[in-house]
Amino acid sequence: MGASDKEHSVKTIGFVGLGTMGAPMARNLLRGGFALNAYDIDAKALAALVSDGAVAAGSPAEASRGTDAVVTMLPNSEHVEAALFGRDGIADAMAPGSLFIEMSTIAPAATDRFARAMAERGVDMVDAPVGRSSQHAVEGRLLIMAGGSHAAVERARPVLEKLGDTIVHCGAVGMGARMKIVNNFMSIALNSLTAEALVLAEASGLDPELARKVMLGTTAGQGHMSTTYPGKVLKGDLTPGFMIDLAHKDLGLARDLAAALGVAVPTGTAAGALYDAARAAGRGRQDWTALYDLARAAARQ
Repeated sequence: MGASDKEHSVKTIGFVGLGTMGAPMARNLLRGGFALNAYDIDAKALAALVSDGAVAAGSPAEASRGTDAVVTMLPNSEHVEAALFGRDGIADAMAPGSLFIEMSTIAPAATDRFARAMAERGVDMVDAPVGRSSQHAVEGRLLIMAGGSHAAVERARPVLEKLGDTIVHCGAVGMGARMKIVNNFMSIALNSLTAEALVLAEASGLDPELARKVMLGTTAGQGHMSTTYPGKVLKGDLTPGFMIDLAHKDLGLARDLAAALGVAVPTGTAAGALYDAARAAGRGRQDWTALYDLARAAARQ
């Protein structure tokens, strides 16, 4: 580490947002040897962190003043904006040359706007939303999706390493937020389909636990990201391992079964529309991962 790096290393952190994820993250920074000024509207959450060694602040600005970096972990874009630019906000309290690490799950457009405003103040920003659970936050084993310049992310890395065991640099500032939204989109939609599949299993007379174990041995439970996509469409290979026509037929069988049992499968029905479109486009004999190729073509129109 050169002299310039030492001058810009992070030793003192302002931390704003001590909720389910923020509080254990802040504790891990304290355990990691950082001096921490903390703020939260919940006096009990703040007092609990003070008992672990943090310094209590009366506002986001007070938490930020005189620190090398500020971390925010708040519920939504509006909360972050208020903490940054509202009365006694972070932005006007941070010194030029300091580092802002935004770790909430917020709209990418808001992230971009905040980054521009902080840059005008001479403050580098890294957006670093997290994946995994509150227990991973306690254990310091979060997956962190970081966006920012190489220099800013490297400057933030010693902080992030106390919070997670997997840090992925996703690109320029704002790319962390975009990666988190895409990840959550897939996870949340899969939750809906998982619920439908287990209800259909149970309505058919199957033990849901048995159904879960069976599906863990197939693409249903292992996921396309780790099975079909790497070997097919992501390699540009659409020769059928399992063709769209057969997938369409099997999905139809499942939807017919659901209808006979009076089970609603709206996610499965929505999927059927995409398979219908693929067959209408003449892709019925291509591999079922060609749905990605079809969707990409539609997105470019």
